[in-house]
Amino acid sequence: MADFLRVTVQDRVGWIEYDRPPVNAFHWEMLREVPEALEEHLADPAVRVVVFGSALDAHFSVGADLRVLADMDDEGMRRWVDVCHDLVRLMRASPKPLLAAVHGTAVGGGLEMVLHCDVRFAAGSARLGQPEIAIGFIPPVGATQALARLLGRPRALRFLYDGALLSADEAYAIGLVDVVVADERLREEVQGYAESLARKPARALAAIRRCVTEGVDLPFDEGLAIERAEAVALGATADFREGLDAFLGRRPPIWTG
Repeated sequence: MADFLRVTVQDRVGWIEYDRPPVNAFHWEMLREVPEALEEHLADPAVRVVVFGSALDAHFSVGADLRVLADMDDEGMRRWVDVCHDLVRLMRASPKPLLAAVHGTAVGGGLEMVLHCDVRFAAGSARLGQPEIAIGFIPPVGATQALARLLGRPRALRFLYDGALLSADEAYAIGLVDVVVADERLREEVQGYAESLARKPARALAAIRRCVTEGVDLPFDEGLAIERAEAVALGATADFREGLDAFLGRRPPIWTG
């Protein structure tokens, strides 16, 4: 049972929502709960897609609780970053699609986590930023790496150098978020898209995610090797045969997973 997250399942969609009023500032306990909640959803066969969001009305997350960082010695900082990086690796290795539903103020580490999601939805009133430069720090939840891949090196550097808050539309324009929706429709839109993914063949979704996520960091031929391995493995699955039979028979497929 998480104390600082709201962990729920709705129609095969697992939600992980930050829930530490008033601003979802991460301390040690909250930070450790995130990978535990994600592992719970990844291990649950009833969950096909995972969504990161917030249970608070006005804030997505302001990132790390600065009072916690102020009390850290060098060893504490090493442990904090190690926990963050273990979470990043867990998210990148996920066999299930990861989505984000961002509203309100989304800055720092809370925002960083959703950079590792596959599709990021933002409410129209959301404000997003990485202001760590203002305290002489850097984002430690993989943002330096994720942003370079999402935005390209020049835009990532300027975003981190400036430390400014962007509107949802500005974030969309540079590729920080993928979809902007009306505030009151955010959860409905994300849930609907997640359910559409949940109806697709899980093994093929996992293969696509692995090919793209791992392949983007590899030389082209090494990425092709991952693609080859996944294609050959999928060719032996019942879902692939069902997909062929359904397409040729002009009927809806029945996926077995």
